[in-house]
Amino acid sequence: MSEDTHATELTRRRMLQGAAAALTVATGTVVIGLAGPGGGAATAADPGASDSFDEVFQGRRIQGRPAAGGSHHHGGGAGTGYEVRIDGDELHMMRNADGTWISVVNHYQTFATPRALARAAVNDLQGATLVPVATA
Repeated sequence: MSEDTHATELTRRRMLQGAAAALTVATGTVVIGLAGPGGGAATAADPGASDSFDEVFQGRRIQGRPAAGGSHHHGGGAGTGYEVRIDGDELHMMRNADGTWISVVNHYQTFATPRALARAAVNDLQGATLVPVATA
């Protein structure tokens, strides 16, 4: 693959990730509005306050924890109340109405837990750096 082709692919990938993030935020606003406030005991799809992780997966450090400031924290996605980081960079994610999770890296596949979501994102990134999502 030539240098120009590689650069073009990265630009397309970033553009698609940005479009996915915008769609995720727009969709998340609707889903959160319909789902209403959550509550209840923690389950596999509903991480509780003690459901944190910090591990190295395929050479990348993945971390997840309940977001500081409750469910309206900016990190992790609109109203998720949970944040995930890959090598210190925030992975924007969204909780679906059915309790599953999606991210801007792969918004076509759902995951039962933020840890599973983080691991799948590492697989999908294939060594690429997580690019910050513009939220203007």
